Amino acid sequence: MKINEFKSILEKKGVDFAVFYNSDSTRVNPNMLYFSGYNGLGSLIIPIKQSPFLVVPEMEFERAKKSAIKKVYPMEKKKFFESIYKIIKKNRLRIGNIAVDKNNFTLNSYRYFRNQFKKIKIKDISKDCQKLREVKSKNEIKIITKACKYSDKMIQKAIKNFKIFKTESEAAAFLEYQTKKNGLELAFNPIVASGSHGSMPHHEPSSAKIKKGFCIIDFGVKYRGYLSDISRTIYIGNPGKREKEIYNFLSKIQRNAINQIKDNIKCSKLYNDVNDSLGKYKKNFIHGLGHGVGVEIHELPNLTLNSKDIIRNKMVFTIEPGIYFPKKFGIRIEDTVLFDKEIKVLTKTTKDLLIVN
Repeated sequence: MKINEFKSILEKKGVDFAVFYNSDSTRVNPNMLYFSGYNGLGSLIIPIKQSPFLVVPEMEFERAKKSAIKKVYPMEKKKFFESIYKIIKKNRLRIGNIAVDKNNFTLNSYRYFRNQFKKIKIKDISKDCQKLREVKSKNEIKIITKACKYSDKMIQKAIKNFKIFKTESEAAAFLEYQTKKNGLELAFNPIVASGSHGSMPHHEPSSAKIKKGFCIIDFGVKYRGYLSDISRTIYIGNPGKREKEIYNFLSKIQRNAINQIKDNIKCSKLYNDVNDSLGKYKKNFIHGLGHGVGVEIHELPNLTLNSKDIIRNKMVFTIEPGIYFPKKFGIRIEDTVLFDKEIKVLTKTTKDLLIVN
């Protein structure tokens, strides 16, 4: 949770406390989850000189009491920010400078918040939270590793049963069912992109019949609040020589990119080296090389062209080169990896071209 490290950041910024909140039951505030283990409605307050506390609706009170935060207060009905303000006053916190994560404030909510906390300086700590979450703890690594094992197991089962699926939607529904069956949540909506649909990296599975040719499957699960991410490209039918060559070419580039990772290497260098290796296919590489994975599916570091990030110990991120041919097909191979003095691939599903007849 790194709360003490976070308090040091608050102290350097000259703020009295930080406020995180979530008023939408369909969403999770990643920083509330990260610092408290609680993912429901309410607010988390982290003072510099006191213990953190939660303010939650009565219906969430019992669940919040099971979080890592010992002090939990029920809020008044229909008085979200008023309740937070009163409990902050009750705890005798100095209300001078306040830190908030503006990435998780809607415009309306921020207006209501400012109406309650008037004439107070607000400092944004969204980037500080992202940087703090960039390096994982031993426990976080353990949880993400388990999430990757689950995703491996399920994607392998989906590929094994792939010939029984008639549509992309059926294949995606199978992955979702397996996730729920294991008591987990999806990290994101699964991508199943067959044939020409594969040329769109974020294609949404359709009810159309699965097309012959390459089919990209992009999938991940959420386990104890942490996520996994894996992509495999299979082939429906019988691939020709050129198709095998293109797949094996990308597979080799992906393996080489993983083997190149070392401490303090620039993420932009990793991206540029892959881009150069693609040669005549570099114009068909239309997204970043990878992204951090944690309580959100896209975290730091960013492995992109202009990234300022560098690889450090205990970072978890993806390596996912892809090549896409508009209206024809796409190929993407993605692993979640851990760098901890050396590289460790957390997603183990084979990267040999699997053929479904």
